[in-house]
Amino acid sequence: MTNNLLNYCAHRFFVSLLLSTCFSLLLFSCAQDNKANDSALSTKVTSEENPEDTTATRKVILFFGNSLTAGYGLEPEEAFPALVQNKLDSLGLDYQVLNAGLSGETTASGNSRLEWVLERQEIDIFVLELGANDGLRGIPTEETNTNLRSIIKQVKEANPSTKIILAGMMVPPNMGPEYSEGFQKLYPTIAEEEEVMLIPFLLQGVAGETELNQGDGIHPTVEGQKIVANNVWQVLKKAIDESPNS
Repeated sequence: MTNNLLNYCAHRFFVSLLLSTCFSLLLFSCAQDNKANDSALSTKVTSEENPEDTTATRKVILFFGNSLTAGYGLEPEEAFPALVQNKLDSLGLDYQVLNAGLSGETTASGNSRLEWVLERQEIDIFVLELGANDGLRGIPTEETNTNLRSIIKQVKEANPSTKIILAGMMVPPNMGPEYSEGFQKLYPTIAEEEEVMLIPFLLQGVAGETELNQGDGIHPTVEGQKIVANNVWQVLKKAIDESPNS
């Protein structure tokens, strides 16, 4: 995706968000860091199947993110991680998807929560989807950059063979062009320097499309989640192809 197209999608996405009558509700839900931090270490990593029965023999793909990953406003089976599991099963690929999405998560709270997740579960492919809540708060990009790199470092240290995929995100243009451009550049820069795979923009094809988003203008509908799942799959399948004994 070109920068112009990315900027166009971001513009449509956040104009819709700002005009939404439920925008205040969105900010409220995204601002629950204190509550999220209090419960983060006790939050269970959930899967579509019982992990105790499957992870001993199946490779694990873990999605680590915020409400976008958690499937805010939808049933668990409608969120994109579950749709990815369906895709894997249809292709006969022996992978187990775990959804570790937590609504309200920032890169800072995710960085703090990660140790608990890594201690609980061995991971073959780690998909990192965080930063949107940082951007909505105007958190300095330096902090977001540091936290994302720290998360990647922890995953590498826990298991150097784990393949890492970073999901790109953008912020509202009303945050100012300098901040918006700096934020957008974070993801490809981190991916290149940390040598991880990149989903250029998680919400490509969904951002700014009213019919593909819930009333808050930012969380995908069931149909929107299908497009997000495809965006993820385009990169995930490459990681799977590169994995031994796929």
